[in-house]
Amino acid sequence: MHQNSLLLTATCQSKPVSGGINRQYINRRSQVLILNQSEVAFPLYRFVSLSKNRVLFSLTNSTYLLSTHRICSYPRKFLHQGKGSTRMTITSKIQVSGGNLQVHGKTVLTGVPKNIELSHWAGAGFVDGAFVGATAEKPKSIHVFPFGTLRDLRFMCCFRFKLWWMTQRMGTNGRDVPLETQFMLLECPNDGTDSDAPTSIYVVFLPLLEGQFRAALQGNERDELEICFESGDKAVQTIQGMQMVYMHCGTNPFEVINQAIKVVEKHMQTFHHRERKKLPSILDWFGWCTWDAFYTDVTAEGVQEGLESLSEGGTPPRFLIIDDGWQQIGNEKDPAASNIAVQEGAQFANRLTGIKENAKFQKKNGENEQTPGLKLLVDEVKQQNNVKHIYVWHAMAGYWGGVKPAAVGMEHYETALAYPVQSPGVLGNQPDIVMDSLSVLGLGLVHPKKVYNFYNELHAYLASCGIDGVKVDVQNIIETLGAGHGGRVSLTRAYHQALEASVARNFPDNGCISCMCHNTDMLYSSKQNAVIRASDDFYPRDPASHTIHISSVAYNTLFLGEFMQPDWDMFHSLHPAAEYHGASRAIGGCAIYVSDTPGQHNFDLLKKLVLPDGSVLRPQLPGRPTRDSLFSDPARDGKSLLKIWNVNKRTGVVGVFNCQGAGWCRVTKKTRIHDTAPGTLTGSVRAEDVDSIEQLAGPGWNGEAVVYAFKSGELFRLPKDATLSVTLKVLEFELFHISPIKVIAPNISFAPIGLLNMFNSGGAVEQFDVITSSSSTDDANNGPEATTILVIKLRGCGRFGAYSSQKPIKCTLDGSEVMFNYDSGMGLMTVEIPVPEKEMYKWTLEILV
Repeated sequence: MHQNSLLLTATCQSKPVSGGINRQYINRRSQVLILNQSEVAFPLYRFVSLSKNRVLFSLTNSTYLLSTHRICSYPRKFLHQGKGSTRMTITSKIQVSGGNLQVHGKTVLTGVPKNIELSHWAGAGFVDGAFVGATAEKPKSIHVFPFGTLRDLRFMCCFRFKLWWMTQRMGTNGRDVPLETQFMLLECPNDGTDSDAPTSIYVVFLPLLEGQFRAALQGNERDELEICFESGDKAVQTIQGMQMVYMHCGTNPFEVINQAIKVVEKHMQTFHHRERKKLPSILDWFGWCTWDAFYTDVTAEGVQEGLESLSEGGTPPRFLIIDDGWQQIGNEKDPAASNIAVQEGAQFANRLTGIKENAKFQKKNGENEQTPGLKLLVDEVKQQNNVKHIYVWHAMAGYWGGVKPAAVGMEHYETALAYPVQSPGVLGNQPDIVMDSLSVLGLGLVHPKKVYNFYNELHAYLASCGIDGVKVDVQNIIETLGAGHGGRVSLTRAYHQALEASVARNFPDNGCISCMCHNTDMLYSSKQNAVIRASDDFYPRDPASHTIHISSVAYNTLFLGEFMQPDWDMFHSLHPAAEYHGASRAIGGCAIYVSDTPGQHNFDLLKKLVLPDGSVLRPQLPGRPTRDSLFSDPARDGKSLLKIWNVNKRTGVVGVFNCQGAGWCRVTKKTRIHDTAPGTLTGSVRAEDVDSIEQLAGPGWNGEAVVYAFKSGELFRLPKDATLSVTLKVLEFELFHISPIKVIAPNISFAPIGLLNMFNSGGAVEQFDVITSSSSTDDANNGPEATTILVIKLRGCGRFGAYSSQKPIKCTLDGSEVMFNYDSGMGLMTVEIPVPEKEMYKWTLEILV
């Protein structure tokens, strides 16, 4: 035996890994582990296989876990060394014991059926995670596996209330879990028996894709949690799913979710986490979308009018989305088509007849002469309006009704009519009007082997016209068309791989917005697309939609934000709920764009979002509910405010919104107002609501922070663990900007806030440094005098504010001394920052204290 070898023992359950590592496999007990260094990247391998809860596999400085799929390292601290040998036992924190699913020893589900199996992937999730599998009696294309009974534990889940979109639901029992649940976070509170245990353990459930099947969670009237496992093609059947759901646990809910998605990413290798994707540049600029302004009646002249109208008011759009209405389409003239409803101008019976722009964009000023069309428009608006990025809309299938079979010039796409079949879960929630049309007329589906050619030819033409990206809508229709194509997962993955390949080839800024796409078929198949619409549409004429829009985006983002940067949709700046929508987008980490009709704008509101150069102050992360908002229901419970947190480079922000009164109703199967007069509510805010506040503050932080309330204009110095009260009526909000206090000297404390006139004030602060030096003048008694200069890099213009415990000595801006005001009562110092001449310019503000 090699001098560095370790004597290990383990119970062997699975077959050894296949591949390039030579090893000795012993059926029941193994003690000597064989080394073959030449075929692996790691030195000194010794291993045995993985059992359900125990594994042995070691090398000189690390311990490795081995499954039938993966190998990963664990520190030597897991090893228990005895005389002449080393033994390692690692036990997962998620187990089935006595028929109960237990997490950290706490029971989560009771009555777990015997056909449910847990397995542990030998990776970062071995201790804190587990996969859930089950076996049926016979093969089928759809299975419903009972998982166990859930009672009296708080959870929050995201489920598809209609084919296209998710929203949130809170509950405590299995019966509260809706059909089509794609994400669930559950809280296991400390029962008090262990005083050293954390307050709560959080468990995330992620139903996954496995092979050609897709899983979702649901509950029944017996409070059983069930796993629905389906292929979407009756010819695609299985008898089992062994990794249908992944569970992960921990003490920080945001870290639990993040770690779970990353474990699944490594395991599946079919998608990438948001952090690995390139974010398109539109996120940092203000935009305008043509949809609500014109619907499908958009014209080249209307596009120019809308851009000029916003620019004249001082909020120039730097990106443009030309929505539905620019393409060549045709109606099949089916007699049934006259009875098909049209929603907001989208004609579901129409099909694409060509990849170029339609006649509206081929005419200029109403004349009949042919012009370069789309390219002419793009060149004009980029040159005359300084628009940096232009996207156009198209559906995943080409248009709402797909591509016209055998359309002239499009025959090579081998399009054929397909008729959608929705899953039982979707049908059990909210039927969609689009399916009424497609079930009668069918959808022209480009053959999956030809769909890359379709996307590439479409996108190459758009790129030749100067288009920078696409908004790809109606994506989830593909899941309903899997019959004959290997099922929903296979077809969806084929389409998304083709789409991403075409976007990568034609739009180098990764210009793509995914829309109407809240299914896991897409999420777990996306390696490149980085922006996703995070909720149902902004409906300007539906009073029930505004509060639930904000809350749905926030809760959906807990899940979606791990895959892509959530997009909060367009809104109107001149609208009763405009400020409410604008404030939420300012802290959402999303692109900010409106769909105003030309001439109908609220520029006072827009200037709280948009700087004169057309840029925006975007936070660093997707905005998510605070920890104490995770399991309350701010849309329906009549008592809870919604709090959303985010971070900037040097500060945090918490937005508080009263979202009560409306939501999706499982009885009427639509979004409705359930409380016509929701009451005024009071809640509280603290610095720790910004979950990563300690990382922002840096080492040595004492827990004190200053809090600037945007709407009231008040500034508070908040001791550690202290709270502020906030009272709001429905459709009201407040934004709290939180900056950790830095102790400069025993009698000097300081904290930058940001531009006080902007919704996301702290987004203006790019950098904050403290420079301490000694002056050259010696005091006869005290020696050299110490001076401290606070250096702040900032963007934008307007009234900049910071907290200082004493009045500064002087301020300079880019080296020139400037006047400042100081309110000794609040400790607020302010400086007027002029409009910079350059885009994205960073000022240098120096404050001598």
